[in-house]
Amino acid sequence: MSTIKQVAVLAGVTPTTVTNVLRGRGRVSEATRQRVLAAVAEQGYRPNLNARALVERKSPTLALMLSCITNPFYPEFSLHAHLATRRCGRFLLVCNTDYESDGGVQFLEEVAGSLCDGVLVANRGGLDIDQLIAMQARGISVVISCWESPERHPGIACVAFDAKRAGEMATEHLIALGHQHIGAIIASPLAGIHGGRYQGYLAALNHAGLMADSRYTTVCVDSFASGYEAARSLLTQHPEISALFVSNDLPALGVLDAAADLQIVVPQKLSVVSITGIELAGQSRPSLTTVAIPTAEMAARSIELLLEMIADTPPSAPMICIPSLTLMARQSTSRPAE
Repeated sequence: MSTIKQVAVLAGVTPTTVTNVLRGRGRVSEATRQRVLAAVAEQGYRPNLNARALVERKSPTLALMLSCITNPFYPEFSLHAHLATRRCGRFLLVCNTDYESDGGVQFLEEVAGSLCDGVLVANRGGLDIDQLIAMQARGISVVISCWESPERHPGIACVAFDAKRAGEMATEHLIALGHQHIGAIIASPLAGIHGGRYQGYLAALNHAGLMADSRYTTVCVDSFASGYEAARSLLTQHPEISALFVSNDLPALGVLDAAADLQIVVPQKLSVVSITGIELAGQSRPSLTTVAIPTAEMAARSIELLLEMIADTPPSAPMICIPSLTLMARQSTSRPAE
């Protein structure tokens, strides 16, 4: 493996000049820059990032913690976070905790502050807030993205969206179409991570003067299979339900499959609406009506906020709420059958 000194000798410059060219800093003439780049290509030189991190006492890497990489939302979020990180000249290291708190804590212990400068946690990454606050207290820069409760600060810098408003928008869409028997499938405990979305569903019903029937609400985990089973059970027990609010796109796609197996035609006999706006929601048959959250904007703003904290500058706000929510009305919703 070639060294920076070998590149410098070949180019007839100092190692410092090679470093300045590769990092795009300092005053270097165009002729010198081209000579250095030619020497780099001829030698096949690659910077030693670990050595650089030791010398500068900072890492070019940021870490992203996800709770479930198989959920289609998280790869999409990761892509936008990666693009934002690369625009800043950094690298992104992704950790999947698979909802295991111990695994997430171990990742933070071993990676934060050594292999990476700061940690971005998507939707808490399966960790308790207290665990993240403890890491922050030790000097590790931490930002939570996709925080769903803008009315309640988690004690850590975060980028949020109004999950309750998303739930209201989804349910208001069903009510505006004329549905009165509206069920709910919530992909977390009712007081859990999708609690705000559920509160939005209840608020929309209340505002329209409709009774929230607890028998019409069921809880599942955030997966296709769980959404499928929840829908089969709920629709079998309550065939009068003409519309379903589902708190996330992935279980909602399972709902569409369950309706097909029960020979319930969507949307003629059952309307289905959800929240998130993953790419698959527009590719299902029928395509899924959903309230799209600002995934790309939240990812980019979260990276910016994390870098502000790493640079030891005051973050632009202790909590940044991204207001844009968009109802994507598609084929899975229509007026109820007469």
